[in-house]
Amino acid sequence: MRTVTFLPGYRKIDVERGTTILDAAQRAGLNINVVCGGQGKCGKCVVFIQSGRTEFDVQKYGRFFSDQELAKGACLACETFVQGDLHVIIPESTLIQEQKILVDGQDKPIELRPSVKKYYVELQPPSLSDPSPDLSRLLWGIQKSGGPIAEKMYAPLEVLRVIPGILRHSEWKVTGTIALVPGGYRLVDLQENDTSKRVYGAAVDLGSTTIVVYLWDLVTGKMVSIASNYNKQISCGEDILARVNFARKNGLDRLQALAVESINQALTAASNTAGIDREDIYEVVVAGNTVMTHMLLGIDPAYMIAEPYVPVVRRALSVASGRIGIACNPNGGLFLFPAVSDFIGGDIIADILACGMADREEISLLIDIGTNFEVVLGNREWMFACAGAAGPALEGGEVLFGMRANPGAIEKIAIDPVTLDPRYSTINGIRPRGICGSGLIDLLAGLLTACIIDRTGHINTGIDNPRIRKTAHFPEFVIVWARETDIGKDIVITENDIKNLIMSKASIHAACVTLMKQAGVTHKEVSTIYFAGAFGNYLDKKNATTIGLIPEIAIGQIKNIGNGAIAGANIALVNRRARKILDEIAYRIAYIELNAEPSFMDEYTSSTFLPHTDLTLFPMVQEQLESCRVRRG
Repeated sequence: MRTVTFLPGYRKIDVERGTTILDAAQRAGLNINVVCGGQGKCGKCVVFIQSGRTEFDVQKYGRFFSDQELAKGACLACETFVQGDLHVIIPESTLIQEQKILVDGQDKPIELRPSVKKYYVELQPPSLSDPSPDLSRLLWGIQKSGGPIAEKMYAPLEVLRVIPGILRHSEWKVTGTIALVPGGYRLVDLQENDTSKRVYGAAVDLGSTTIVVYLWDLVTGKMVSIASNYNKQISCGEDILARVNFARKNGLDRLQALAVESINQALTAASNTAGIDREDIYEVVVAGNTVMTHMLLGIDPAYMIAEPYVPVVRRALSVASGRIGIACNPNGGLFLFPAVSDFIGGDIIADILACGMADREEISLLIDIGTNFEVVLGNREWMFACAGAAGPALEGGEVLFGMRANPGAIEKIAIDPVTLDPRYSTINGIRPRGICGSGLIDLLAGLLTACIIDRTGHINTGIDNPRIRKTAHFPEFVIVWARETDIGKDIVITENDIKNLIMSKASIHAACVTLMKQAGVTHKEVSTIYFAGAFGNYLDKKNATTIGLIPEIAIGQIKNIGNGAIAGANIALVNRRARKILDEIAYRIAYIELNAEPSFMDEYTSSTFLPHTDLTLFPMVQEQLESCRVRRG
């Protein structure tokens, strides 16, 4: 065994020779930023070897570092193998930091029709003349107080065991909690005295990176608090594929426990903020992608990543929250959104519910972009959907100075078409450390409309400007000079970065066009384009159109719905009737496998230009580019 000591902090871990520093750090409880899933592509897991012997291929991965950094022992944690005892310095920027988490969903009124309700009853004690059983007496009392018919209610064993003691200790003045569940009405709790005003529920967006919880008062229909945090499964892999592979190596129990722990942490924070007891949370509604919900329930997700890509279950599910350890009332309910396929999950069904596209005659296009993207096209009569890899570029991976939406990330940027000087803003307003996805879209659009790059993404090195320069590897454009940054070096975008961004945006645009062709409609027949998720919420609609990320329609017809997953979960929590249509929506969607669709690669190739090979599809952008050419002479 070899001892690896991580600095600062002096965390020590004993590992076998040949273990990567990334694995060692994760075992030591350090959450290293591995955007590409530890494949040596993003260059974000930078560490410095202070002392000891390692194996690291400088020739292959040295491009991520300057000569000075290499001299100080810089290497990639995912590609550096332990050979002897080590002291390793982990810079703060390498650790996963506080991220700008999108918690806002649509702020629309929701009709209050919860599936859980409390009934306060004052019962007559049994007597020789009325020896009715305790349960019957209680259920009849609930019926008389406006509850369901007694014969349609039932009590689980856990509640049956406590009924006699609570009834007698409270002198027959109790509050029963009734939940509408598949199969009837369930008595989920019994409390002494009148607690009928304390009924809460939680809506959860179970993302692969972040968890968002909304806590609702189900008596008044008011939202009482919000909480969010990281999904702790990140320590087992940045992306879904990495986590499925982790599960296959006897890691499913660990992933399930981390998902529950992440939700519970957010539930606890939300409860503390609202000043309520978690025991009074009687229902939790979860929207998440198909793999995430399988892992939450401890269901093996392995077969979803192997042909023919089959999930274990697609329908909406209801289980007792206590069965998997959710920190609410142990007899409370856990409701999970249905899925369409391995890649179109409950989070997308929640997006559809939130934007209302399944209720309208007009044709809408819904796009949710993260490490992967999902696209849905349709209306109340029909829907087509597809999914694919957006590539890590749009999340800051595979871009030299790309980063997640952490403090110091450039999130908005514009380039002066004359001086070529950028104007930008950063998250939290601090000095720049890199550039996140929304900033990258702005930058690409700005470089194009200033004629710094051509439609293939090549930088015009003939322009006489100090920000444009050639290097030993690729031409680059300087976004921020070193003296203005928080990292002490120029923040640039290289021609290779631009190529990766174009490839990512081409996949999304090609998916949109493929669905439209499948449905026999053109972009002119699309009434609205909805962006869901954090990336879509912060990107500039005009710039997204300029680079050809989406088909060109009027800017006013492009709408951000914020965190659609949490918005949809809120609706399903507060209004039980909304749940009745979820399975119907899921089964109405025809899933198109892009890899099996012959026209997709043709559309992808056509989309690897800015904005597209056919400029007539982007007349507004064409006009901008003509102005640029005139200005440049």
